[in-house]
Amino acid sequence: MCKPGTRTALRLASEQTGLASLGRGPRDSPWRRGGTATFACTFAPLCAYPAGALLDAAAVTAGTRTLDVGTGTGTVAAVALGRGALVTAVDADAGMAAAARSAAPGAAVRVGAVPALPFATGAFDAVVANFVLNHVGVPAAAVAELARLTRPGGRIAVTIWPYPPPRLQSLLGEAVRAVAAEPVVLPRLAAEHDFARTVAGLSGLLSAAGLTEVTGRRLDWLHRTTVADWWAGAEGGIGTASVLLAAQPAATRDRIRAELGRLAEPYRNADGACAVPTAAVLAAATVPA
Repeated sequence: MCKPGTRTALRLASEQTGLASLGRGPRDSPWRRGGTATFACTFAPLCAYPAGALLDAAAVTAGTRTLDVGTGTGTVAAVALGRGALVTAVDADAGMAAAARSAAPGAAVRVGAVPALPFATGAFDAVVANFVLNHVGVPAAAVAELARLTRPGGRIAVTIWPYPPPRLQSLLGEAVRAVAAEPVVLPRLAAEHDFARTVAGLSGLLSAAGLTEVTGRRLDWLHRTTVADWWAGAEGGIGTASVLLAAQPAATRDRIRAELGRLAEPYRNADGACAVPTAAVLAAATVPA
């Protein structure tokens, strides 16, 4: 099990309930109620997988002026530095920014949030946002800000969690429903600002912003974790599930955890860890000249 206080250069996935509101909450929704240590220690490895593909899609190589938006604990920034890129990173949370400075010491790290980031128009050759658009109140405004910061001819690449959710993200929500837990009203995006959490939906969001050469694809992989770590993140205040769990009596939470263990059993390996299917949607585009 992951120990509190562990520092890692990995970012966390936000949605893990599989409920109807999955991926629909704005940036100020409660998915980050937990502290940076919990964020990094429990769910962070999940978001690391797309980092290389994200940077490839943005054409990040040596010397590329790269902005990592929503850097979290610095995963993508660190990988970009490894490619020789000139990296700037930004996160809305000061604790996350501090962790990113440690994980990616060669990056210039700032605190700021879309759609009002503290950088000049056209300052970057490439702008990436790993699992950010799931959490903003107006996704179109966020994409417009990414485009503003990218020079003409530069590249933008983004990832989101898909909906309907893959198996990993649906397990905890299924466990909650199985024990008839107390219902909780979760935040949702206004319908006029929402978009389909699919390859077509994310690609369409970029196209609607006036970007060109838009491409999109789904990334599928097996995420290795333990029931204890997955539970610790939600119980520790990370993700939509933390709101659901906080509303339940202790006895109900115990039943939810037991049900989660039962549902995870088919994915358990001999060492006790689980390898569960998950996925992300990746889209990229060029800022027109």
